[in-house]
Amino acid sequence: MVMEEIQVAPPQAEEVRIKIVASAVCHTDLYHLFERMHKDGFPVVLGHEAAGVVESVGPGVTEFQPGDHVIPLFVSQCRECRFCKNPKTNQSRMLTSTESRFTCRGKKVLQFMGTSTFSEYTVMNQVSVAKIDPTAPLDKVCLLGCGVCTGFGAAVNTAQVEPGSTCAVFGLGAVGLAAVMGCQFAGAKKIFAVDVNPEKFEKAKVFGATDFLNPKDYDRPISAVLAELTAGGVDFSLECVGNVEVMVSLPTCEGLGGQCAGRMDDVATRPIVLIAGRTWKGSLFGGFKSKDGVPKMVQAYLDKKVKLDEFITHNMSLEQINEAFEVMKQGKCIRTVISVSPQ
Repeated sequence: MVMEEIQVAPPQAEEVRIKIVASAVCHTDLYHLFERMHKDGFPVVLGHEAAGVVESVGPGVTEFQPGDHVIPLFVSQCRECRFCKNPKTNQSRMLTSTESRFTCRGKKVLQFMGTSTFSEYTVMNQVSVAKIDPTAPLDKVCLLGCGVCTGFGAAVNTAQVEPGSTCAVFGLGAVGLAAVMGCQFAGAKKIFAVDVNPEKFEKAKVFGATDFLNPKDYDRPISAVLAELTAGGVDFSLECVGNVEVMVSLPTCEGLGGQCAGRMDDVATRPIVLIAGRTWKGSLFGGFKSKDGVPKMVQAYLDKKVKLDEFITHNMSLEQINEAFEVMKQGKCIRTVISVSPQ
């Protein structure tokens, strides 16, 4: 990535221009940069997990005014379509415009996930912005723009973990740790934290994990280990790695009738695994209806019901963005928060 001076056009109808104060680095940004290397996705301003202040609004905007503290959303919520009115989904038929308001030296620059928060300013449709409590620290609640809501919601909203249950969470990055926190929040009695990096276990304990498993320590599938330790399998398992092989193994970690939530991508399994009553679910943004759910999560943080500070291992400037990506590639951070511009 390179630092460039760009032009950010004024907001058009139904749009707001946001001054980004803080933006965390998420693995999705890393994926786009290093694994989606084809010309259609570039040049682009990355970043999507952020918080900022409304700088100006376009015609027809009634919900926001300059000075409002907000979190950009990569999942929109219009509150009017049949999907938004359906409590069973957080999808919206109202998709935001894909037209970017960015230009650099006269040429169009793409907007990433409809957000692009590694920029001092960005322009977004009002259906993809959540107004939050102005007392909340933006360099902390920015994490609620993606990773923490994704993991926490996967446990609480999608899997609907029950009090007294036994859970297994695979992968202890920010999403996985948030899933651990969600399992504890929901009242799980036993939470197995599974990762090939044992250095993550101490952090997982902070978020509520009770037991720790490193697959490298066993000469048999971790699903067999879990089945042995739980007299038949866990009640809920959550895949937070983004690995298809791990996703496929999730149902085999559970007892009959168990549930698992994961990020689905070209997966296949034997029908018998599900016939017995297990449920296999995908989870986008933790199942949160974005404009409704994010402000509630901000309030939960202010009420000390959920943790955010504990996810942050590094703080860097926008000029250090490549260093922040390198730290993530090496697995040396949970979340790095980038200071984009002063509040």
